[in-house]
Amino acid sequence: MKILRLIHSADPEGGGVLEGVRATTEALLKRGHDVVVVSVDDANAAASFKLSIPIIAVGPGKTSYGYCSALDAWLDEHLQEYDCVIIEGIWQYHGYSLWKAKRRLGNSAPPYYVFTHGMLDPWFKKTYPLKHLKKWLYWPWAEYRVLRDADAVIFTAEEERNLARESFWLYRCHEKVVHYGIPSSVFTVQDSTETWRKQSPVKPGKPYLLYLGRLHEKKGGDLLIRAYRKLKHEGHALPDLVMAGPAQDNDFTAHLRTAADGDNAIHFTGMVTGAAKWGALTEALAMVLPSHQENFGIVVAEALAVGTPVLMTNKVNIWREVQSNHAGLVENDDLAGIEKLLKSFIALTEQDRAQMRIAARQCYDRCFSLDQTINELLEVLAK
Repeated sequence: MKILRLIHSADPEGGGVLEGVRATTEALLKRGHDVVVVSVDDANAAASFKLSIPIIAVGPGKTSYGYCSALDAWLDEHLQEYDCVIIEGIWQYHGYSLWKAKRRLGNSAPPYYVFTHGMLDPWFKKTYPLKHLKKWLYWPWAEYRVLRDADAVIFTAEEERNLARESFWLYRCHEKVVHYGIPSSVFTVQDSTETWRKQSPVKPGKPYLLYLGRLHEKKGGDLLIRAYRKLKHEGHALPDLVMAGPAQDNDFTAHLRTAADGDNAIHFTGMVTGAAKWGALTEALAMVLPSHQENFGIVVAEALAVGTPVLMTNKVNIWREVQSNHAGLVENDDLAGIEKLLKSFIALTEQDRAQMRIAARQCYDRCFSLDQTINELLEVLAK
């Protein structure tokens, strides 16, 4: 098939949407499909991204919404060359642009599908009511129509699909679930761990817990630092805590650093990628994801792929799979819940932790392999 994927931005610092697009695009290309990703990034900026997949940047788009008349023109010229289109994410112009192009071209336009990437989770409605009101004003005349007219709206878990129905009362679409998978590391354990050790703030052999993700309020990093420091104050012996990820929100990042101030066992590394990322995951005692909302949590699957247990909240939509496979621990997304996660994990025996590492890899093989994802996706696109 010749597949077009539309994404707001291909900047690697943008988080999980691009990472999922990159992984599945690479897998589709290996199977012989022709896949092109189009973004509204500035072409000069996109040249610095150094991605492993073909990107056409037609921007820059205007404002955070990404309005881009050049995308409209590009779609009018090229849309009919493709067998199908996948819109990656909602609430930005690239999806609405495709919907308008489809209306202009009529039956000669290919079918299109929408990956919501968790952007219909009702957590956003509860947490940001003013932003939700703004989205509601936009919803009926744009996003509702984009989803309503799609050949399928794709969710990555049953829980995500069920939650999406709670966001807006005006809701109608053809729902499909394609379970998300990620590729395992392409680096050897030796290469990845050696690369990580060259930049790790923790001495080789010293145990640590790893937070890996954007430094953003949604991710719950503040709860993790508060729980960590509270338990240490109470006399609990804890391994070091590595906070690895880009500062997406400068004010929130400053808040995190203030909360950690004075504790030299809490380390901020900035963004960690490539072999170093896999090394950091491999050597961690556990990966901690204290999120208030997470559509999938690619980093969860990555940790499981290298046999690292996950300490996570029940607001990460794949928590049931992790819990049922005994691949980690799950609690509520509040201070008491994160404290319990840490206390429960450090109370495990070495034998318990070793067994959990085995279960983590088995959970990845059973639930999150990339081959199974591609099979499910192609089945949806072929209909």
